[in-house]
Amino acid sequence: MRIGNWLSRSVFIALTAVFVALAGATATAQTQSALSGKSTEDPIGQNSISALPVAADNDDLYFKNIYRHFFETYRLGPDDEVAIRVLGQPDYSLEKVRVSPVGRVYHPLLGDVEVVGLTADRLASRLKVELGQYIVNPQVSVALLVANSAKVGILGDVSSPGIIVMSRPMNLLDAISAAGGVTDRGSKTNITVHRRRGGDRIFTYKLNLKKVLEGKAGAEENIALQAGDTVVVHGNWKKKVSTVASLLGFGRFVGYVADRW
Repeated sequence: MRIGNWLSRSVFIALTAVFVALAGATATAQTQSALSGKSTEDPIGQNSISALPVAADNDDLYFKNIYRHFFETYRLGPDDEVAIRVLGQPDYSLEKVRVSPVGRVYHPLLGDVEVVGLTADRLASRLKVELGQYIVNPQVSVALLVANSAKVGILGDVSSPGIIVMSRPMNLLDAISAAGGVTDRGSKTNITVHRRRGGDRIFTYKLNLKKVLEGKAGAEENIALQAGDTVVVHGNWKKKVSTVASLLGFGRFVGYVADRW
């Protein structure tokens, strides 16, 4: 009988020790988890946080590419300002020179240089060749300082239709904002951009500004504009009908429509 009691007590003590050890291990694991900032109840939390910088980097890269593309493909024209630098030749370097109305800049060694229609890189290559007649292996760089010749047209139902100077990269929203925005009779869902490529070939892009304003559009919807683009904001016929009807009155409005049909 004593032996049975002793065995029972031993089993009870052993089980108690096991439970205490398990409880201690669980508490330690929870404490370490809390200190490390990781929660076993939120399996996607860490992934979500680590994904945020990637998205930000992608956005930054997208806009950097827009600016890089703008300056790399920009073709010089009248009123643009550039810097021409020749390494080790301060007398033949120009920190700021404006392109003349006929598309030329004056260089102290070369005289008038035709620059219209050239990108900054192509102008640097041309200057390197021409300066090479006087300087051994000249190192030339050209930087666009002020862009005044690139222009886009904004037509249709905007507050101030006309020509806008692209002094920096502009997207669809930038251009329409610069034109005063879409009028009450304009359609934010019916906008076209006409772009000339390869001589007489014209490409048309149909865009939805409403999605852009609501944050529901992709980057391709808020298209980056190029020099020579024409943006057309088409009218909203429902708004026009409402406006005419309110001005003429219902009876006269029926006659107005009948006369035109």
